[in-house]
Amino acid sequence: MSIKTYRRKLDIKSGRVDLSHGAGGRAMAQLIADLFHEALDNEWLRRGNDQAAFDVAGGRMVMTTDSYVISPLFFPGGDIGSLAVHGTINDVAMGGAQPLYLSASFILEEGFALIDLKRIADSMGAAARAARVPVITGDTKVVERGKGDGVFISTTGIGVAPPSLDLSADKAKPGDRVIVSGSIGDHGVAVMSRRQNLSFDTEIVSDSAPLHDLVAVMVEAAGPDLRVMRDPTRGGLAATLNELAQRSDVGFRIEEAALPVKPGVAAACELLGLDPLYVANEGKLVAVVAPSSADIVLAAMHGHPLGREAAVIGEVVADDHRFVQMTTGFGGGRIVDWLSGEQLPRIC
Repeated sequence: MSIKTYRRKLDIKSGRVDLSHGAGGRAMAQLIADLFHEALDNEWLRRGNDQAAFDVAGGRMVMTTDSYVISPLFFPGGDIGSLAVHGTINDVAMGGAQPLYLSASFILEEGFALIDLKRIADSMGAAARAARVPVITGDTKVVERGKGDGVFISTTGIGVAPPSLDLSADKAKPGDRVIVSGSIGDHGVAVMSRRQNLSFDTEIVSDSAPLHDLVAVMVEAAGPDLRVMRDPTRGGLAATLNELAQRSDVGFRIEEAALPVKPGVAAACELLGLDPLYVANEGKLVAVVAPSSADIVLAAMHGHPLGREAAVIGEVVADDHRFVQMTTGFGGGRIVDWLSGEQLPRIC
């Protein structure tokens, strides 16, 4: 990102993105300097290079990349900017790593309001600073009107994990406990309610949040007794458990009564015909932990603001069919299968 300053300031209040903002000339430099640089400012961006060089502590490097196409761009509890920061930080953190740096690429549509773009960039910068994970490099492109839906954001994150820690989806073992860090379904219902212009007695807000500090507490408490962690985003808890069952060649048995679901979310899901098990989350994690360390991990999580509602919801079982089974609140049973399609598109 170039950071040169030009005499004429960008008209953020009433201006619109046009094709020149992605053409590599003065207008693009002005957009980056007056909007993105001011929102994301840090020592790496100030150098004005097309890349960023940095030193890292010893350990195992972890890297991830993700793209965000959510609709609507602004929703209760967040927006596409903060979501892009939180989501990528969380993907790094699920490897047991401490996230260090982010990159961000913006695909902008011609005609998009600069005041909305500034709101997104400011939110992104605030989220990065609060998480102590700066956006140190990026890119901007502009597409013709009607071909971009406002703004898409792609982010890449890197971090470093302890050398002895190797979390992997193929490491769940029969007898391991399954822990979820808090209430499920909040993000998906918040986005869907805004998309459908629905209002409820109690506002439902997204759970979008960075989980790396919570993960650090868990790693310190359990270390190698942590088998695998996942953030249950698209497809929700159901998709996450089914993926882990396939990768580890095991089954899962969970208890419906143990699942933390807020009453407002449960009511909204019933109204919308949704199942909270399949609804996206953006500030929760699922951990598979050795049984000997489950209570230790749970106690550590309860001491962190983002883990106060953490609960053991079930266990890993031997199952050649690799089913996820749930004991219902009525004492019956059901198979929690994969979704055949997408319950909520454009949710992240």
